[in-house]
Amino acid sequence: MASYAAAWKAAEAVVNLTVVDKVPADMLHMVDSHWYQFPPMNPLWHAMLGWAIFFLCLISVIGNGMVVYIFTNTRTLRTPSNLLVVNLAFSDFLMMFTMGPPMVINCYYETWVFGAFACEVYGMFGSLFGCVSIWTMTMIAFDRYNVIVKGLSAKPLTNNGALVQIFGVWFASLGWTLAPFFGWNRYVPEGNMSACGTDYLTDTMLSRSYILVYSMFVYFAPLLLIIYSYIFIIKAVSAHEKNMREQAKKMNVASLRSQETQSTSTEMKLAKVALVTISLWFMAWTPYLIINYTGIFKAAPITPLATIWGSLFAKANAVYNPIVYGISHPKYRAALYQKFPALSCSDSVEDTQSMASAETTVAEKTAA
Repeated sequence: MASYAAAWKAAEAVVNLTVVDKVPADMLHMVDSHWYQFPPMNPLWHAMLGWAIFFLCLISVIGNGMVVYIFTNTRTLRTPSNLLVVNLAFSDFLMMFTMGPPMVINCYYETWVFGAFACEVYGMFGSLFGCVSIWTMTMIAFDRYNVIVKGLSAKPLTNNGALVQIFGVWFASLGWTLAPFFGWNRYVPEGNMSACGTDYLTDTMLSRSYILVYSMFVYFAPLLLIIYSYIFIIKAVSAHEKNMREQAKKMNVASLRSQETQSTSTEMKLAKVALVTISLWFMAWTPYLIINYTGIFKAAPITPLATIWGSLFAKANAVYNPIVYGISHPKYRAALYQKFPALSCSDSVEDTQSMASAETTVAEKTAA
């Protein structure tokens, strides 16, 4: 390995190559002059990135496809809140289904080979599906807030309400991600030349403003709204548990566990699952945000190798959700066992409380 790397560096010294040399001539107008200062990346990096994306794509397509299939074909899982879960899995499925194979092929050729328009569409798809995912997670957090914090006073989520939210998320996301096609920023090859994304190097206020405004819409606003929701969720559950302990102490019993408290416990478990999923989302997209902000503010030099990690972390996000739900969702595991016994984890069939349901039926019965 060391001798191969030394030979590659020696070859670079003899021939003045750049990372842009393999880019097709009809795409050179899309490549910023910043990238011409860097030599070609070691082919091993392209190979490792290609294989990593291949396995991530395989896991994501299968995992999210199974989530969509099981949630839509299991009667007990067809609840309004689970429509949001299905939308999240569908968005992640589309991200890797449309973006994984092209990137694997480009890593093989060590540059973008599908032309300028395909590069723009590729960048738009990544932005669109990422935006849909985070705002769907925000809607899930709001649903948990509605059920746990407001309780019986909350207006239950209906199928029509969930569909309106999903339509709104897709419509708004599509509007933001189509803007670069009309001159507000643009989609260009990234430094590794095997993927495409937003232009964070063009030194104009129009280009920079898109990155700033879009990051507010797709990163900071959802983050603040989710933090707000979970702060009140944690406060509500903590207050409820404290009251239950005090009541149990007054009655001289170990604990008070009714159907209502079991329901609250289940809802809190789902809140934890959603919080983990959302945390993983921000871990995945934060490197990409840092790269974009570093570019527009010229805070530090960006290398082609650094853009590899942005692409890899962002696409890895599409793998997390089916794994998280598969591990922690009792009804999903039960349905998975019935439909695909060889692929499921064992689970107690007695646990029939759906952790992804926003219905307050149990609480309503208790109140009645």
